[in-house]
Amino acid sequence: MSSRRLIGDHWEAKSLLSGSDFSNMKFILGTKENMTQVWNEDGRVFPATIISAGPVKVIQIKDVKKDGYAATQVGYGTKKEKNVNKAQRKGGLFRFLREFRGNTQYKVGDKIDVSSFSVGDIVEVSAISKGKGFQGGVKRHGFAGGPRTHGNKHHERAPGSIGATGPQRVLKGVRMAGRMGNERVTVKNLKILQIDQEENKMLISGAIPGHRGTLIEITGK
Repeated sequence: MSSRRLIGDHWEAKSLLSGSDFSNMKFILGTKENMTQVWNEDGRVFPATIISAGPVKVIQIKDVKKDGYAATQVGYGTKKEKNVNKAQRKGGLFRFLREFRGNTQYKVGDKIDVSSFSVGDIVEVSAISKGKGFQGGVKRHGFAGGPRTHGNKHHERAPGSIGATGPQRVLKGVRMAGRMGNERVTVKNLKILQIDQEENKMLISGAIPGHRGTLIEITGK
């Protein structure tokens, strides 16, 4: 599971993997390409997502004494110089900046690619899900809706009651229609099926949130 916070104008990825020793933790950034399916030696088919992962460059190492916490900041992708803040140009002209909490064995200037992972590794993936706009209760929360017949009219997908008359208000947390998607989603216990070091690509089992081109954060042990 992961969470994040805003630092300057970029987000910090905070890993919540169990334990406090992150010196052997694996992490990399990538972008989602598309889905496919692969077969193993036994003929079993697996849905998989193709990810263009790395290489990323370590641009800063933060420690507890100086910064109050330990983290590794990496940069990924490219950006025009005119679109990068002057304070961030020192590390490089990167499109994405992310931080991974914990101590690390990397140093400033090191590059991390898919070779740091192995086929069969169990990873967790975080990304921003597809935005679906304003949706009703049936789609957003899986409400059953009302009956189609027996005197019903124009209320098949109505939300129904939103509370009792006693409080004279709608209580907080009531599931209703609203904006759906476009939020950070973390999927755990995904397996790496294939790795292509020459093309910097990785096949991960299952579906991964986001559209094509979405930034993907991959962490593992």
